[in-house]
Amino acid sequence: MSVRRSRLELVYDILSSIQNKGGRIKPTHLMYKSNLSHKLLNSYLDELVQKELVRVEEEFSRKRESSTKTVVLTDKGMNFLSEFRRMREFTDAFGL
Repeated sequence: MSVRRSRLELVYDILSSIQNKGGRIKPTHLMYKSNLSHKLLNSYLDELVQKELVRVEEEFSRKRESSTKTVVLTDKGMNFLSEFRRMREFTDAFGL
């Protein structure tokens, strides 16, 4: 039986997935990498954008006459990742 991820672990998984792709990722790729449904991912992305951990950039292509969205990790998001990793190392050191 699998253990459910906490809210913080989900946020960490989303942000680290973006970081692992060079700081930019398409929403569909992020959905697969973080193993979330479309609805749940959008809910988390809305919150992360509001908290300025990520931003969503939309680029319009005249050639295709459509727009593409990209999720970009901000400096604040990078800081969250480093602090979360430090916290995880601390708790692991005490076996928690």
